[in-house]
Amino acid sequence: MNERENRLDVIWAPWRMAYIGGADKPKEEPAPRVLPGGDPKCFICQGAVCEPAAEKDRYILERTRLTITLFNRYPYNNGHLLVAPRRHVARLDLLTAEERAELIETVTRWVARLEKTMNAEGFNVGLNLGRVAGAGLPGHLHWHIIPRWNGDTNFTTTCGSLKVIPQSMDALWDLLKEEAAAEE
Repeated sequence: MNERENRLDVIWAPWRMAYIGGADKPKEEPAPRVLPGGDPKCFICQGAVCEPAAEKDRYILERTRLTITLFNRYPYNNGHLLVAPRRHVARLDLLTAEERAELIETVTRWVARLEKTMNAEGFNVGLNLGRVAGAGLPGHLHWHIIPRWNGDTNFTTTCGSLKVIPQSMDALWDLLKEEAAAEE
């Protein structure tokens, strides 16, 4: 083994403690309000019915009649979004035809907005079905939209095993909400 293989790289990332300890989860109120059939512990179900004033705190970008779009709080890349049905449903075959159509329209709309606002050069779009497939929230389907740029896996990622996300979610939330409002 060479010296590099024996060395342990340490990155100080104090914001990760909130994720590990669950401290960043929205404060649970007694019996949170959710849609019929929703899970009161599900952050997507809670976001589907939260007050408009709470949208920025929950990083919700859009709610349509059948979908919700919000930031992934633990992004793989800047602008990493989640698109989900508002209804708490875990399987594709449980979606209605109307939900499927609105979900693909919502994903398409947000890809275009991210491309325009962030100059994204490509995207990873997908979903994980079931915990063994990587779903961190297996009870509520959600698509991931991850903007990509040429070189976004640079020396820091390949040599340092480190990913740098250059923009705060608050700043990007403001930009994307502005873009969405301009389209209306």
